[in-house]
Parts: sequence; C-alpha cells; structure tokens
Amino acid sequence: MSEENTQSDNMQPVEDFTKVESIFVRERNCLMVRAQFTPIYTGYYLHLMEHQLRYANELDAALKDLMAVLTLHLTARPWAETIAWTANLRAPRVNYFVTGSSTGENITGRLFTEDVREPDRNLLYSQTLVAGHEPRTTTVHVESNDPIDWIEHYYQQSEQRPAKCFRLDDENYVLVAAQPDYDEEWFAALDAESVAKISEQEQTKLLETRKFQFNCGCSLERILPSLSSWKGKLDELFQGEDVIRVNCPRCGARYEVSREMLEDA
Repeated sequence: MSEENTQSDNMQPVEDFTKVESIFVRERNCLMVRAQFTPIYTGYYLHLMEHQLRYANELDAALKDLMAVLTLHLTARPWAETIAWTANLRAPRVNYFVTGSSTGENITGRLFTEDVREPDRNLLYSQTLVAGHEPRTTTVHVESNDPIDWIEHYYQQSEQRPAKCFRLDDENYVLVAAQPDYDEEWFAALDAESVAKISEQEQTKLLETRKFQFNCGCSLERILPSLSSWKGKLDELFQGEDVIRVNCPRCGARYEVSREMLEDA
C-alpha cells in the first residue's frame, strides 16, 4: 500500500462543506472520486425548513442521491464546467433538477411535481456550460428510478467509458470511472465492500480535493428582473392580491414580491 494513501484515509465530515477527493488507482488505471455528504445534506434540509418546503420521503432520498452523484461527477470533470441535470420520469411523474459548479463550489437542486410533462420513457438531460463556449447538451435514456444507475448509464452512453457508483454507509458515496487501459477484470468485480477498501488494498495517489456546499445563490434581488415583463400588466399579475409568491427555478426558494418592488425595480 502506498504511503500516499494516508493523506486521503479516515475522511471526517466538516462543519461547512463536503470535501470531495479525486484519487487515481494505480495499476488499475481508474479514477476514484469519493465524499461524505452530511454537510451538503444539512444545508439542504436547512434550506427546506427556511422556505417551508417538503418532499415525499422517496423523492427526497432520490434528490439527495442525485446531488451526490453530480457532485462526484463535477469533481471528475475539469474545473471550468457548470453542469445541470434534469431527470424527467414517467412514474412517479416528477422532474428532478440539480446543478453545480466547481468554480462556485456549490450544488443545489429541487423537485417539480406539478404540471410535469409525461415522457414516453425516463430521460436524463445534461447541460454543460463553459464560459465562452456554446452549451453542450446530452440526453440519456434511463430505465430505473435510481440516480446511482443513472450516472452509470450516463458514463456508458455519454462519456463513452464505464463507471460504477456506490452508496455506502454514513452518507458516503464513491464513483469509480475507468481510464484508458483500465483493469477490466478488477473493475467488473468491484462492489460496495471492495470499493470501501481500495485505499487499504491498492496503490493510490490523491490528485486533488474540492469543496462543495449546498448553495443556490438566489436572492430576491436576482428574482425581480425575471418579472420585468409584467411591469405594464401588474393588475393581471397580482389579481387583487397585495403580494405574489415566486419560487426560484433552481432550488425552490420562496420569495414574496409586492407591486411596489416591481414598480421600483
């Protein structure tokens, strides 16, 4: 076992952010990305409490999984990318939305359960943004309702290489992505038990560490410009009410907007 393993072992949750480690597994030619997601999930639940949001348990668990696997994927990708995933499912009829950025060190997401278009099959849409370039969009057909399966299908179909993702105990997640000339037999045999012991049994090198928080960055000041087209139709917009409630499309945060706010914006 390499001495370099010691600097990435015994990961502990930190108070404000989730530390994501990118580790190269030598001789196997695979990239392992891993993290403990309690800090992100704590921020997520504080956000739900603040904005009085509540999701069904099954949907909530899947959204958390999707935030975790996107965070791991972001860490496996170049720094400059911002990635957004939307999963449109038939049953339950729901849209999952998650987005994150390594440069902003943030991840956020929400559910859409009302007025959701029913697709003819489950689809995962991925949009990648890099400053100065056109957005890159990929659509992947997914068969199950499990985000762990989605990331594996995404890598096979979009990244053109295999990957395996594991949900371990204590809100730990691991993504193992194959690199050129990877050890196919070793990779195929990976399971949750063996992936948890990679640092003990394999020669590894810590490549980098990134930090992520649950944070959308939205605010009332950022929401108001999206309503500017209604300035000449305020009666139609407010329909006799003193305030309207507007939800952030990225995280579901709820904001109250008055006529005076729009008139002064």
